[in-house]
Amino acid sequence: MSFADRLLDLVYPPRCAFCRRLLWKDALACPECIKSLPYTGAAARGIKIAHIADCVSPLYYEGDVRASLLRYKFHSLTAYSKVYSKIIVKCIDECGISCDIITWVPLSARRLRKRGYDQARLLAEEIAREKNIPCVRLLKKTVNNPAQSGTGSPEKRRANVAGVYAYAGEEPLEGKSVLLVDDIVTTGATLGECARVLKAAGAGSVYAATLARTRE
Repeated sequence: MSFADRLLDLVYPPRCAFCRRLLWKDALACPECIKSLPYTGAAARGIKIAHIADCVSPLYYEGDVRASLLRYKFHSLTAYSKVYSKIIVKCIDECGISCDIITWVPLSARRLRKRGYDQARLLAEEIAREKNIPCVRLLKKTVNNPAQSGTGSPEKRRANVAGVYAYAGEEPLEGKSVLLVDDIVTTGATLGECARVLKAAGAGSVYAATLARTRE
């Protein structure tokens, strides 16, 4: 750790990404939280999504996990992506998922300008570094549609994302397997629409991974 980093730690001591307790080591989550988080366990693969071979999520979107993700998405706590990615990679490995390329569910240009970063892209890039697999921008969002969280029923969610993503790769995927990354999955409508676009571009198989999912 550099002197500048140590000085920053004195002024802004690092806190656990989940419980916000102070940390005095080079970590982003405390051991207590890592042990007690609401893991999905055997239900990590508990959601079926059109066009996706398998979707895994290590945590449930509740309690400290929900609060942590809201800070990550809306309060610029981008360093959380480092601890999130380690939790996701462990789940991916335990579920035996392998891929040729990693990509992410992109924000619209308008939302990206407002937020200043794409939280799913940060996750995808960290996972790619952990796995030593290329992370490539394969999708773009062409419509600034309303947020899925306020849309309503699964049918309305599917309608809300229909046709809003397009392929952004430089060449067809030619049968390659793709891991599609996002932060949260609820009904899977967004992931399914993105996977449909990737399959149309030639992907042989599409897998998905998110940090958290809602309980059924």
